[in-house]
Amino acid sequence: MRSSFLVLLALCVGQAHGQTSDLFDVTLISNYESAVRTLELYGGLSGSPASIAALRGSQIALSTTALLVQRRLDTPALENALEAVKFNQSLGDDVFHMKEARASVADINDLMTEAQKRNFGQKVVSTVAQLFPAGTRIRTTIPVYFVAFGDKNIDAFVRRVVWHGNVPVFVGEGEGELTIVVNLAKAVNYGRSTDERFIAMLSVVAHEVFHAAFGVYKDGSPEWRGYYASGRTPFDQLLDLAQNEGIAYYLSLIQSSRGHLPADGLARAQRAFASFNAASTELLSPQTPARRADDIIRASNTSGYWDNYGAITGMIVARQVDQTLGRQALVSTVIDGPGAFFRKYVELMGRDPGLPQFSPQVVGALSSAR
Repeated sequence: MRSSFLVLLALCVGQAHGQTSDLFDVTLISNYESAVRTLELYGGLSGSPASIAALRGSQIALSTTALLVQRRLDTPALENALEAVKFNQSLGDDVFHMKEARASVADINDLMTEAQKRNFGQKVVSTVAQLFPAGTRIRTTIPVYFVAFGDKNIDAFVRRVVWHGNVPVFVGEGEGELTIVVNLAKAVNYGRSTDERFIAMLSVVAHEVFHAAFGVYKDGSPEWRGYYASGRTPFDQLLDLAQNEGIAYYLSLIQSSRGHLPADGLARAQRAFASFNAASTELLSPQTPARRADDIIRASNTSGYWDNYGAITGMIVARQVDQTLGRQALVSTVIDGPGAFFRKYVELMGRDPGLPQFSPQVVGALSSAR
């Protein structure tokens, strides 16, 4: 009874959250429609696969899943998956992981209801604001779509989107509308209780809000606009991604465990650095094909948490800079860019040889990185 009634009451489109000051003014607009309609369908209530698949949240989740699994997935493919799960039929390879989601309908529904009841936006935005320079002027509204299916490795993501009707087209830096999607079917695995899952989800949303706010900051920064207009090498692209993801990962680490790594964190960090060094060697080689370079960069942040060697390397850099040189040193790299971010860590490597190490080749390349 709990699932059936709560899911019917849960639809909430257009909640606004978050405003910390006249300068750092970020508002989150929550849209739960895709999650609500999908959970109704999972729960055996009425639900139209075609209408669910057409929703904007569903469409972003569809396009992102296709990007991550590197195969063509269109709206009919999503409709077929929803139709199959509605009638408890085989889902084949279940690329959207709906079978797992359907088995957790009650827990997902509870988490969604908790998110709607508690105003998490203010806490998220005030936390993110601390990682930007004092006096930073950011004023933006960010749509946040909650869904209940998607790729197995992604719990939330931010995309720059241009809408053609309800069909999203992903675009590059400086273009489109920054948009966040949260996959509740993945978020439900964060803990044993709804409260644990909600608190963990806060850190995930904060992670994505940092990305979105950083994107707005870059759009307004002549230095960053010049950086993106100058023509970046594949190695530059890896550094850019690793800084952006690394600071966001570190923000999540602060919120979830006050910045402490797990017991095997050093060993995992060393493996990430080794993968980063190997990836950089390929990216710095003029013989590496463009397609291979794209695959390397994508894998650096889409391979599962501790296997995301770009993001984990960036997180260790951000953590070490923050804890050794201080918060202002980390914040300064938001202004100065990826080269400055990584060179601060190279400085710390010289002080402490026990830190995970960049290879001599990477250190050399970092000396002139922008």
